[in-house]
Amino acid sequence: MRKLARVLAALAAAGFAYAAYIYLTLPDVRTLRTSNPTTTAFMELRAREAAGRGLPYTKDQRWVPYARISQNLKRAVLVAEDSAFWKHAGIDFDQLRESMEVNWERGEFARGASTITQQLAKNLYLSPSKNPIRKLRELLITRRLEAELSKQRILELYLNVIEWGDGIWGAEAAARRYFRKSSAELTPQESALLAAAIINPRLLDPGHPTARLRRRQQMIARRMGAASPPAAATETAPIAPAEEPLSPVPELPGTPVAVPGLPVDRDKDTGGPTGGRRPGQ
Repeated sequence: MRKLARVLAALAAAGFAYAAYIYLTLPDVRTLRTSNPTTTAFMELRAREAAGRGLPYTKDQRWVPYARISQNLKRAVLVAEDSAFWKHAGIDFDQLRESMEVNWERGEFARGASTITQQLAKNLYLSPSKNPIRKLRELLITRRLEAELSKQRILELYLNVIEWGDGIWGAEAAARRYFRKSSAELTPQESALLAAAIINPRLLDPGHPTARLRRRQQMIARRMGAASPPAAATETAPIAPAEEPLSPVPELPGTPVAVPGLPVDRDKDTGGPTGGRRPGQ
């Protein structure tokens, strides 16, 4: 019995020491208040992947402040990735509960529940691994981001660092690559198309949209009127939802019914490291 007690005590001590190590080695996110990251964990991952294949790596990223990104794109991204972004503190427990119920019913990781803040934490500092320790670090970094940064700053960072195609990072680079215009000039339909591709930007190409990508674009466009982006730092209140419904993109066969304000359903088979609530996230 004493031997068992010693073993348990040793395991508890080791577990505490490891937890302390994880906490103490978390990145200091306070620097993000006033400075923009020059690179991210995912950019470095893509560079290593290219080097491993013997290919050159090019990075197209053009940083723009929050106020210079189209309200249409902000609405579209919130609808597609995190409809409760303005309400939660980094973790959407309602979506997490629903995700766990769906995964339990299907007996597999068919749906995730990562918020925009969680995605930002992963993109900036972590890897696409499904390792439980990586997920724990993601949650801890998420809480730090929410504690140290405003919602506006979190969304600004997210829109400037997420992947939107091979070597394309952030809203400005994506807008110029796919539509030959700045991110401030994006229309509702262009914004919905970009937001639709976030779930897997290496397979869903806004420059050559498939029927599947167009269907996601339709769903997002129909729901954008109910989304309220966080106000810019110089504003005093969140921007109100659009008063008029957005003009829809052309219908395609098999388009699901869309209800304003509800999150867009996520396809089971679109896995990838950058965008939203993927399997196992």
